[in-house]
Amino acid sequence: MQLNHYNTKFKKQTFPIIIVSENVSNAPNIGSLFRICDAFGVEKLILCGENIALNKKMTKTSRATEKVVSYEFNASAIDVVKSFKNKGYQIISLEITNKSNPLQAYQFSDKDPIVLVVGDENFGVSEAILSISDEVIHIDMFGQNSSMNVVQATNIILYEITKQLL
Repeated sequence: MQLNHYNTKFKKQTFPIIIVSENVSNAPNIGSLFRICDAFGVEKLILCGENIALNKKMTKTSRATEKVVSYEFNASAIDVVKSFKNKGYQIISLEITNKSNPLQAYQFSDKDPIVLVVGDENFGVSEAILSISDEVIHIDMFGQNSSMNVVQATNIILYEITKQLL
């Protein structure tokens, strides 16, 4: 018999991870970000940018996790990231650049809390944020495409972070 959220034996846990979503405005992607933040015990989701709405398309995908995940809106991702950097958070950006390191080679530290910055599929994480990131990480891919959906990429990195922090 398949178990549901009432009868699973997963231990609820919150990790010192804050997701900063830079200009992700697609409603199903936002809903899915809420879902994975809940699934991986993320401390907070910060949705940055313009025209970010929690509409019916978003809630259909989120499966009501927006009611249990701590979140906030902020127009400026760079201001949010700078603020957390000043508080001692590790700033990790998920982006493919000429200086990014592969996820499988990175050792996450539990010394300082983590801000994980993810960007929209079209433009990714901004240069302003990349330049102040402590680390820029990419997920190795083996096909022709050079990008991955923001939600799938966030799933992969959150799995790796939480696995290492357990």
